[in-house]
Amino acid sequence: MTSSRIPGFYKLSIDERRKQLAEHLGLDAAAAKLLAEPMLDEETANHMVENVVGVYGLPLGIGLNFQVNGKDYLVPMCVEEPSVVAAASNAAKMIRASGGFTAEADDPIMISQIQLCDVRDTVHAKKRIEAHASEIIVACDQAYPSLVKRGGGTRGIEVRILEEESTHRPGMLVVHLHVDVRDAMGANLVNTLAEAVADRLAELADGTVGLRILSNLADRRCVRVKARIALADLATDRHDGEKVRDGIVSASRFAELDPYRAATHNKGIMNGIDAVVLATGNDWRGVEAGAHAFASTKGAHGGYGPLCTWRVAKDGALEGKIELPMAVGTVGGTLKVHPGARLALKMIGTERASDLGMVMASVGMASNLAALRAMASDGIQRGHMSMHARTVALGVGATGEQVDLIAAELAESGDVRAERALAILQRLRASGGFSGIQA
Repeated sequence: MTSSRIPGFYKLSIDERRKQLAEHLGLDAAAAKLLAEPMLDEETANHMVENVVGVYGLPLGIGLNFQVNGKDYLVPMCVEEPSVVAAASNAAKMIRASGGFTAEADDPIMISQIQLCDVRDTVHAKKRIEAHASEIIVACDQAYPSLVKRGGGTRGIEVRILEEESTHRPGMLVVHLHVDVRDAMGANLVNTLAEAVADRLAELADGTVGLRILSNLADRRCVRVKARIALADLATDRHDGEKVRDGIVSASRFAELDPYRAATHNKGIMNGIDAVVLATGNDWRGVEAGAHAFASTKGAHGGYGPLCTWRVAKDGALEGKIELPMAVGTVGGTLKVHPGARLALKMIGTERASDLGMVMASVGMASNLAALRAMASDGIQRGHMSMHARTVALGVGATGEQVDLIAAELAESGDVRAERALAILQRLRASGGFSGIQA
């Protein structure tokens, strides 16, 4: 089994990292070469979306130290924000020391919605559709026999009254198709099934067909992850483990009580999840929508709340859990045409969508832990801004050795502003006192 521990990886040059990663994962020459080239050519891009004028690049990093259900994963992460990859990797190392992440996933059930309008008797229509549920399920399976052949298919239906009829206007129903989509994300698949049975449902309801579309609130396709961290691993140079633990638990409770804090708490989680979703060619907008909709009932008072929570364990350690919908796939869609997405899945080393979802949720949990630990100890700015300083240095025109020198001085001063970076750059250029300087 490949280990996700590669000590000193960040110290290597980019070429050395590629070589070590290829050796670690057993990548063939073609896959290893792809890492050093643009992963999407203009011709392919032109067939993916409309009005193409170029190909936009983002950094691809590797999340280290992840161990989920006893298996190690090297995790590709596509993200532009400094500190996300490093912070998640560091948190995963702490969790690894206490046994790693423990995860489980629901069956890959996606929901397709058929809106029925102008229903004169919603109660009767609901009962009539429910009485014909078996017929509808059979019709769905007949519309997509290849899915049934792969072990998937429609597992049931649900009828909901959204608006009862009144003296002024007829009512509205929605019928949910619950479809096992196997290792696909499943959007196009469930939309096809909705189209196939919409007219029959309207006939049964004595209404008219409205929208026929999937729901991104895939709450029947959730993943759940747990982890624990020993106090010794939580400690920093300036704060003991118990103080850091209590600060993390307090921050978690803050997010449960306040939606303003919960939004930022969850954004930090999605920093990690979105990076993996994007790298693997999945729909990060759909995952985001589902996560935030799911979070809308997680608060202490039934409103918007945190996806990940932390508590003190019986033995005094820190323990956390995360739950959210994870509608992602390992087949179909962009995965077929984007070579970078195919390579990312090869790096992760799984063909199962459920495994991919559990890894993504683990990365989100690690990102959350890293952020809360930073805020509970030295403050979020100390670590994050030192990495952000490199971006600021690049933004004012620094190159080569200049970037590291300027970033180090900005971080040391605590003044990470573009104006400060430009002043340092101008001073360095005037002095000409180091190699690699470019006027």
